[in-house]
Amino acid sequence: MTLIDLRQAIVNRVQENSKEQLNEVIEGSIGHDERALPGLGVLFEMIWKQSDSSQQTHMVESLYEHLHQEGTENPSPS
Repeated sequence: MTLIDLRQAIVNRVQENSKEQLNEVIEGSIGHDERALPGLGVLFEMIWKQSDSSQQTHMVESLYEHLHQEGTENPSPS
């Protein structure tokens, strides 16, 4: 039996998806069952690794701004 790590299993699951299907995977995972969060993390990791430092800085700034907006609620544990 071959052991596949979680990252590879997630990549294998979406690797052949079209752009529209990838969008559906992301949209269908956001704000729903927390079991999808590791998958989103793997997809974000792929984006992060392919981004240059300027793009990474933009993502961090965007996240920081979102986290520090007045009235922003932190996700509640389910």
